[in-house]
Parts: sequence; C-alpha cells; structure tokens
Amino acid sequence: MSIRQKVKVRRGAAVAVAAVLALALAGCGGGDENPKESQKPSASQKQGDTSQKSAAPPGGSAAPAEVIATSQGQSGIVLEINSATRDQDGYLTVNGQIKNTGSTPFAQTAAWRGDEKTASPASVAGATVVDNAGKKRYYVLRDTEGRCACTTGLMVIKAGESVPFFAQFPAPPTNTTEVVFGLPTFAATPIKISG
Repeated sequence: MSIRQKVKVRRGAAVAVAAVLALALAGCGGGDENPKESQKPSASQKQGDTSQKSAAPPGGSAAPAEVIATSQGQSGIVLEINSATRDQDGYLTVNGQIKNTGSTPFAQTAAWRGDEKTASPASVAGATVVDNAGKKRYYVLRDTEGRCACTTGLMVIKAGESVPFFAQFPAPPTNTTEVVFGLPTFAATPIKISG
C-alpha cells in the first residue's frame, strides 16, 4: 500500500469516527419527548417530582422546607404544603409532602386521583384550588393526552415515609393572594400564593 493510500484510509477513518461522535453527542441532547403536548408545563413543574422517588438535591441535603399549611388525612396520613407559586406563564404550582405518620403502610391512595381512571392513575389528579373571592374552582392541568400536571405513582406510602407531591393549576387573577387547596380524603386548607 502506498503512502498516499494510507493517508486516504486514515483520513476516511477519522471522518467516520468524527461522524459517529457527532451523532452520539446529538443523541445526548434534551429533546422534547412528547412534541404533541400543547399545554407545556412551566419551569415550576420541574420542581415537583412526578413520582414517589426524588433526586437528592445538588450539593448535599437541603434544609427542611417551610410548611405553609397542614391537613390531616385518614390513617395517620398528613399533607404538608410547602409552597403555592404563581409563575409568569399563568400557572399556579402547589408543592408539598405527603407523610405517613402511622405504623403500617398506606395504600388507599385511589381517592386522591378524583374522577381520573386511566391517564393518570395513582396520582393527585383530584386536587383542586378554590378562589373564594373570585368564586372559582380550578382543577389540575392536563396535557393533550389527558395526563395530569401532577405527581403520579403514589401506590403505597410506607410507615414513616414522606413523599413529595406537586399539582399545577391555571393561576387565579393576580389580585387573588389566597386559595383553598383540596385533595380527596383531606380537609380543605387555605394557602397563601407567592409570586
């Protein structure tokens, strides 16, 4: 094989390696997994975890979140609300924790999904917020396939376990600073809106 042929082979191999690397890097990009969704979740939705598992915060453990409201449920289940934030996209996101303070696992979570039967099972899709001043009730937002903009995967909460939840709603008018949060089996509780 002549020197010219060796150079061409090496150059061709380099081009092939560069093409493979470019494709691999392009595949690592954060593309939209579901381009059909028209009700795009706001940045605040990303703060709430959509399953029972939550990632550890970067840089170690975070300080305990402020609790702005608490509601008692059945069998030692406690709902703590940490924030109700209005964002610039017109959404109101409620974040919190559901804690099992009892001594046995809790599996009666089906009521929390409200009338939801298929698209968002084992969720908090039954949550609502009520603007008493504006005399309006708001339901959890949905995507084009009917899935809720809320936590899903709440099948069983172990004794002593605390799981994060979020639910996203259309935001009430900006002059509304307090709403009443409701989730089936829990007492309705007033919460202050920030943002």
